[in-house]
Amino acid sequence: MIHEVDEALRTMFRTDALTGGQVVVVFDAPTRDWAAKVNAPTVNLYLYDIREDMRRRERGLLNEYDEQGTVVARRRPPRYFKLSYLITAWTRRPEDEHRLLSSLLSCLLRYEALPADQLTGTLGEIGVSVPMTVALPPPEDRSFADVWSALGGELKPSLDLVVSVPVTESPVYPASPPVGEEGVQLGFGEMPPDQSSAGAPTQRMPNGTHLPVYGTRRGGIASRVAEERPE
Repeated sequence: MIHEVDEALRTMFRTDALTGGQVVVVFDAPTRDWAAKVNAPTVNLYLYDIREDMRRRERGLLNEYDEQGTVVARRRPPRYFKLSYLITAWTRRPEDEHRLLSSLLSCLLRYEALPADQLTGTLGEIGVSVPMTVALPPPEDRSFADVWSALGGELKPSLDLVVSVPVTESPVYPASPPVGEEGVQLGFGEMPPDQSSAGAPTQRMPNGTHLPVYGTRRGGIASRVAEERPE
């Protein structure tokens, strides 16, 4: 799932924002050692955070149908997870980096979700939108300065991209057979010998008669209560 989002972003940038340029798209952690080895114009999409998008969580079950339109199974709705990318540009001059960031920002603002024709694998099969946001204020529990401090590098102009990706992995619950036009049919038959009234415990009624207590097993609690009840 995550690698499919990576590939969709790489394809979108190469075919839209970076056309005609010799710019490399990578997903490495932009540490100080990594930055020292960059020798070509590079766009880095560093995945630094993964957490569930609780606003999109749904309750209940979704039906699965066969070719006749009959419900054959039920499963939980997709759960969305936010993938947060730190996007940076790396060139020899700051002006070129700003130009790259401007192209990337313009590209991202044209889309509210990843282009459907660029989704592959599971994301392409389920046919669900994959929304994304760019350059929104970070949550209160973290800041971009903290991210750069954790990486051991110097603060650098960047774009924060958040992709909400659906995950459909969940248990499948088979549905019971459908009720036909004939409805529910009931039948009556003789009880097995070990469950007949002759073998069942009895209870004395006010008029002095003894009636069998059904729904109990000989030796069970209800059976012992009935047998131990004084006449």
